[in-house]
Amino acid sequence: MFRADAIWTTGGGKRLFGLEAISAFTRQVLPGGMQGSTVTFELEHILFVRHDVAAVKVRQLYETPDGPDLGTPLWVMAKEGGRWLLTACQNTGAPHDELPTAATSRPIFHDRA
Repeated sequence: MFRADAIWTTGGGKRLFGLEAISAFTRQVLPGGMQGSTVTFELEHILFVRHDVAAVKVRQLYETPDGPDLGTPLWVMAKEGGRWLLTACQNTGAPHDELPTAATSRPIFHDRA
């Protein structure tokens, strides 16, 4: 899913360099932080910089016990060995007035924590 040398910046601004650092952070934060929550990812826009590099704008809808929350990450992906890999990613929060309605939502991936 990630290149070994991927870069990830969290919604809080923490910078992570390399798959090992990204994995360690994810193992530490997500299990407790996502308990009782679900997340839906929706592709909002894809810009092919080259045939094997794409900038992907994502809408990330969290359903939490405290109510919905919205993120708007940017993923730069590279195609290597026939697989699209996350290369450089930035998580960003979004205003609540941008929360999608059921009529506008087009989920492509749904994960239950």
